[in-house]
Amino acid sequence: MNRNAPLAIASPLPNDVRVSFEFFPPNTEKANETLWNSIQRLSPLKPSYVSVTYGAGGSTRERTHATVYRLRHETDLEPAAHLTCVGATTDEIDDIARSYWDAGVKHIVALRGDPAEGGGPYQPHPGGYAYASDLVAGLKNIADFNISVAAYPETHPEATGAEADLDNLKRKIDAGASEAITQFFFDTDVYLKFLERARAAGITVPIIPGILPVTNFTRVAEFSDKCGTKVPHWMADLFDGLDDDPQTRKLVAAGVAAEQCRALHTEGITDFHFYTMNRADLVYAICHILGVREKREA
Repeated sequence: MNRNAPLAIASPLPNDVRVSFEFFPPNTEKANETLWNSIQRLSPLKPSYVSVTYGAGGSTRERTHATVYRLRHETDLEPAAHLTCVGATTDEIDDIARSYWDAGVKHIVALRGDPAEGGGPYQPHPGGYAYASDLVAGLKNIADFNISVAAYPETHPEATGAEADLDNLKRKIDAGASEAITQFFFDTDVYLKFLERARAAGITVPIIPGILPVTNFTRVAEFSDKCGTKVPHWMADLFDGLDDDPQTRKLVAAGVAAEQCRALHTEGITDFHFYTMNRADLVYAICHILGVREKREA
């Protein structure tokens, strides 16, 4: 890897970048309108797929299903449905998976999942899949799903250590997952060193960096602390003094994420997964800088 690459933002426009987008199911009519406006805005960029999240404790199950089915039947996008081990037996999860397959949804993001807020530490559901590796194996027994799983460059907060966390990722891949998507991170070296460790451990599937454009630095810093993502001091400095200036925050956020992606691209990374937060503007701008644009008639 070329750690002495020139400043990424000044390099030629990429022509080989592929992107995917994550959305979450809406809980109000206004949120639903915002979501579908964002989907329509980003659709012309032809993402590899768009994923739809599953709330903690399975709290958004029906809304997730409804959003996935609408994506499948009303758009040309390839939906990827999040599915977790939480709050359901293996039979219930298998039924959901079969329904997805029959509806033409062939891509699953398989996750252990988190208990509902205030529900205490994770405990496997009686009669359910215990962990994501078990879920992946179960899905593969049902049909030949394309399965994505989660990876944690800075180690899952509940893991006993970095090596144990990497072993867990390998179990998910060995069970049949075809790619991993990382937790968001802000230091590109964190991802690159994790990728090196994963390759050394024999993990050969794509490990796609998860990119989170930051518009509310304070909120993201609090969330990052809970999930074990380090926020560099230079990033805090960039957003300093912008609490009451949302327009400038957006410009800074787009610049930071675009530079992060361009820096990764100089290291040979061509696939990026964006956590959109159901907003299109920043992600659309970042994709434009990455050379991912709507194909227009000549």
